[in-house]
Amino acid sequence: MQNRRASREAALKAIYAVEVGKNIPQQTTKQILKPLLNNETEAVKFAEKLLLITVDHASEFDTIIDHHIKNWEVHRLAIVDKLILRMAISELLYFDDVPTKVTINEAIELAKQYSTRKSGNFVNGILDAALTHFLKENKINKKGRGLIETSNH
Repeated sequence: MQNRRASREAALKAIYAVEVGKNIPQQTTKQILKPLLNNETEAVKFAEKLLLITVDHASEFDTIIDHHIKNWEVHRLAIVDKLILRMAISELLYFDDVPTKVTINEAIELAKQYSTRKSGNFVNGILDAALTHFLKENKINKKGRGLIETSNH
């Protein structure tokens, strides 16, 4: 399988196409995910799950993000930052086999690569606060060793 970073990058591009281009998620799987991931079944499956959960729960995730932003509003966020945060929250809450630390680190790397100079630190801060909240609320259901760790960046 290709690495999951490639799947996350492809998912981010597909989510962007849905959010900004008003594309249909199923179209983006066919037109974006499959070509970017060379039709590699596992990579496409991971990216498609990330795409669908992120799109289906966008308003719920925006509420979570809004709860952890200080002196700012979700609708004013850089679009890529918002999409990366939504994707990471999807992974934290719905991907039982992905360690929380990996999710946060991958989101930081995507933010550094695809958004502004300060986005990595911003994304880290929001996700760290959200993870702490999720842990207090028992919303993280990871299975296996080493799957729940907070990031210490």
